[in-house]
Amino acid sequence: MATLICGSLAYDNIMTFQGRFRDHILPEQVHILNVSFLVPTMRREFGGCAGNIAYALKLLGGDARIMATLGAVDAQLYLDRLDSLGLTKAHVRVLPDTYSAQAMITTDLDNNQITAFHPGAMMESHLNRADEAPGVKLGIVAPDGYDGMVQHSEQFAAAGIPFIFDPGQGLPLFDGAQLRRMIELATYVAVNDYEAKLVSNKTGWSIEEIAGRVQALIVTRGEHGSQIHHAGQCEEIPVVHAARVLDPTGCGDAFRGGLLYGIEKGLDWATTGRLASLMGALKIEQQGPQNYAPSRGEIDERFKQAFGYGLQ
Repeated sequence: MATLICGSLAYDNIMTFQGRFRDHILPEQVHILNVSFLVPTMRREFGGCAGNIAYALKLLGGDARIMATLGAVDAQLYLDRLDSLGLTKAHVRVLPDTYSAQAMITTDLDNNQITAFHPGAMMESHLNRADEAPGVKLGIVAPDGYDGMVQHSEQFAAAGIPFIFDPGQGLPLFDGAQLRRMIELATYVAVNDYEAKLVSNKTGWSIEEIAGRVQALIVTRGEHGSQIHHAGQCEEIPVVHAARVLDPTGCGDAFRGGLLYGIEKGLDWATTGRLASLMGALKIEQQGPQNYAPSRGEIDERFKQAFGYGLQ
């Protein structure tokens, strides 16, 4: 089963602040906020939601196909990366005279993050059509250009292709009516706990009402695990404790790679959620969103150690 992953490809410039944001941001003075953080370390990583999700799905052995846009000014480095990973570039469009998307991410000692994001070529993601990718049986609409997210959702639904709607960082782009439309089109919705509350507030629908409109609503809750609402039930998914916590960047995308693999393979929701949880833990143990590289055998062994049974 081929999975089409619609979302961004970006370069992540990741910096670490050797302190805590809370010690330097005064709540009563936010109306005149003017802060500067010294970040003695910086590195550039391959990122973007589509790239990160595809990387995780590829590690598991899934058929990951990226649909995204890059800017010709700096595209070649990422194109070479996709070649090295064995990920197809068939649905990656390179646009002239523009930069690829760029994220500037600063993380503090509590793993809180402040991010500045330049969308670049991502804003033209609607030039790609999700219904023109042959052989696709599953999809995800991850954070991307607004028009791309809307049109790809409509195209998946019109083509009868089940898909996950994953608004993530793109959530502020949608008002209540637009979110209601996206949820009604989607087969599954994936959000974190903060996003779940925001979606509920914007749509006027409770979590139960949102879950009732899709086959599954997946809510991640960081160190508290995740919940999968489906068929009137709530599956509690435990967290997998990481051997070390180095970098949260891309953990949610790794989680979604596990979700897609479980859906691809028809695994039950309890197993799918646990696999997704494991992928997030494997990612957080390494710096950067695409630098963890366990073999499939190592993933299977970690799963068995964590949950006491093997993957199907």
